Amino acid sequence: MKILKIIAWIALIAFAIIQLFPTDKNESYATPETDFMLVNKVSSKIESQLKVSCYDCHSNNTAYPWYSKIQPAAWFLDDHIKEGKAELNFNEWNNYSNRRKKSKLRSIIKQIESGEMPMDSYTLIHKDAIFSKEEKETVLNYIKTLKDDLE
Repeated sequence: MKILKIIAWIALIAFAIIQLFPTDKNESYATPETDFMLVNKVSSKIESQLKVSCYDCHSNNTAYPWYSKIQPAAWFLDDHIKEGKAELNFNEWNNYSNRRKKSKLRSIIKQIESGEMPMDSYTLIHKDAIFSKEEKETVLNYIKTLKDDLE
C-alpha cells in the first residue's frame, strides 16, 4: 500500500510540474488579405461551415477549449494545430501558387469525401464540426468549382 501512495504522489507532483510548461497560443484576431474566405468571396453558409470544421487547425486563429490550459492536453492540441497549419493554412491561401492551390483543393476534396477531415479526434468534442450530408455536398461542390476554375 505504501508503494501506491509513493507512486500517486510522484504522479501528482509530475502533473503539477508539467503545468509550468505552457504552449504558445495560435491566436490572431486580424484576418489577412490572403485569407481563403476573402480571396474567394465565399458565401456566408460555406464560410460558416469551413470556420467551424476547419479553421481551428488550419488558420492562424484557434478557438481553444477549456482543456487547452491543462498539460499534456495542450501539447497534444499544439502539435495537431502545427501539423494542420503546415499542411494547409487558410489564412495564407493567396500566398500559394496556383499549382499548390489546385493540389490543396484536390486534397481537401479527397479528405472530406473519405471522412478523414475533420479528424475524429476533433469531432469527438466538437460535434458541430461534423458535416451533415447536405453540408458535405455543398462544401465539396464549392471546392470542386474552385479547383475547376484554376485549371
